[in-house]
Amino acid sequence: MTDKRHKILLLDDDRDLLDLYKEILSQLPSRPEVCTSLTGSRAMAMLETEPFAMLVCDLNMPKMDGLQVLSIVRRKYPQLRTVVLTAVPDEQFRSRVYALGVDLYWQKPSSQAEIKMFVDCLESLLGRDEQQLFRGVQNKNLVDIIQLECISQNSTVLKITNGPFDGKIWIETGELVDAAAGELQGEAAFQKILSWKTGAFEYLAAEPGRERTIFKSYNALLLETVQAFDEAQGSSSSGDPAAAPNGNSPLETVTQMDGVEFAVKLESSGGKCESRGTENSAAVSAWAVQTLESFRGLGDQLRVGSLEQIEGVGPQRNVGLGGEGSAQFCVGWTTKLPAAEIRAAMKKILALCAS
Repeated sequence: MTDKRHKILLLDDDRDLLDLYKEILSQLPSRPEVCTSLTGSRAMAMLETEPFAMLVCDLNMPKMDGLQVLSIVRRKYPQLRTVVLTAVPDEQFRSRVYALGVDLYWQKPSSQAEIKMFVDCLESLLGRDEQQLFRGVQNKNLVDIIQLECISQNSTVLKITNGPFDGKIWIETGELVDAAAGELQGEAAFQKILSWKTGAFEYLAAEPGRERTIFKSYNALLLETVQAFDEAQGSSSSGDPAAAPNGNSPLETVTQMDGVEFAVKLESSGGKCESRGTENSAAVSAWAVQTLESFRGLGDQLRVGSLEQIEGVGPQRNVGLGGEGSAQFCVGWTTKLPAAEIRAAMKKILALCAS
């Protein structure tokens, strides 16, 4: 019995790029079958005769361009995953593409890191369950949508509709700025909107002058909101108020600090870890424990005394490590926070969590 392989149709009028991205898509973990087309008309003919799971297409093509192809595809094949891969960094194009109901708009990657992110997104789309998803712009849950906009450091307004209810979320250069739902505003509105499991949404033009009412990092607020829902459901299902988590973990306080994206309390290699704000806590914990041990060994060799903490800066986020004995922590920080401020904040965190 053989596993069913997804089929992807790749559309681009540049033969060299078509061959390159066919090779890239063939390396997806699910090992899809990748077919190619140089023209929109040929792609439409292939879609009519073969069961494809995803269409990845360019925008700028002669005769039948990508927007024309997508507008037809979204009507004729509403369950087909659709991805735009383009060299055009234009917000108007992006808005028009998402308005058609396309799943993902991606500027053609130019580095190995960008290629990996692109491949990960495609693999996620291929395996995405259609239950509890927001259709009309992307087949994702709302948390995915917000995270993608923030990670991409976009500026936009998300309008979300759930039956008779609607709300808006304002994002400015990758940061949550404001939210509104009925009479609610700020964090309360944001939490209300995230309680809607299904619906439709659209991208509106950014509003740079929007007054800020949300000051927490998007990761911290998303985590806080999701945990509140989980606790409420757990308490309701058990019928015992004491069954809900008491929220006394120091990590709850840490994730509410300005600039914090995630926090992990480390255990020895192979042990369990407590985390807030990250889904791959085991991998983060293993890396952090190994890093702390390596730097402590280096400190011993140089005879400079015991290691107190480590701060690292990177293009996507900064990180702080430190602690003694069983009280060891790894904290992710936004890149907008300089190393000096991270160093001071980490001292406060270690003092808090060790007490």
